[in-house]
Amino acid sequence: MSDSSREFHKPVRRPAEVFDRAFAAEDPAEVSRVAHTTAHALLARVRADPDGGVVDRLVSFTDENGIDDLAELWSRSPAKTLPGALWRLYLVQLMIHDDPRTAALLYERGRAELASVDDVVAGAPSPAGPDELVALVDTILRGLFEGDFAVALDRAAAFCRVQASGATHLADDYETTEPERASAFTTRALRLSDYGADLSACAALWRRDALT
Repeated sequence: MSDSSREFHKPVRRPAEVFDRAFAAEDPAEVSRVAHTTAHALLARVRADPDGGVVDRLVSFTDENGIDDLAELWSRSPAKTLPGALWRLYLVQLMIHDDPRTAALLYERGRAELASVDDVVAGAPSPAGPDELVALVDTILRGLFEGDFAVALDRAAAFCRVQASGATHLADDYETTEPERASAFTTRALRLSDYGADLSACAALWRRDALT
C-alpha cells in the first residue's frame, strides 16, 4: 500500500507489495491449524497477563523482525477469523509505519470528506500528522492485547474507512493528470475498505464469542 520502498533493520520489512504476496504451503489444513493455534495461544497468554514489556514487543514486532514470520503464520487465514484479524491489523500498522506522510495525507483528506463518526471512533487527534498516525495505529494494536479487543477492532475498522475515503478522493484528483497514481490510490482504497468491513465483522463475532 505504500508507493515506495524503505530500508529497515534486518530482516527487511517489506513495502506495499507484501499485501499481495502469496505464501506457499504443503498442507493447507496444517497451515490453518497452526494459524489458529498460534493466534489463540498468543492472545490468551498476553491478555491473561498483559506484561508491559511483552505488549511493547508485540506492538513493535514488525519494526524489529519484519513481516515475513507473521505472514507465514497468518496471511492465508480467512478474513473473519482471529488470525485473519491479527494479520490485517499488523498490515495496517505496517502501512502507516512504512509511509506515515502519505497515511497522514489520506487520513486528513478522508476526515474532511467522510460524513460519518468513523474519525471519532478511530480516535486520531486533529490535525493528525505522520507522528500522530504512527502513535494512533500503535495504540489501536496495543488495545488488542491489553484493552477491549472488540473496541480495538472497531477503531481499526473506522481508521481503515477514513483512510479509504481519503484514498478514493485523491484518486479522483489524479485521474486526469496522473492516471497511474490514481490507479494506485484506487487499489489502496478498495483494500482498506475491505479491511474495514472485515475488522468490523470480526468485532461483532468477538462480542458473540464466535471469532474462531
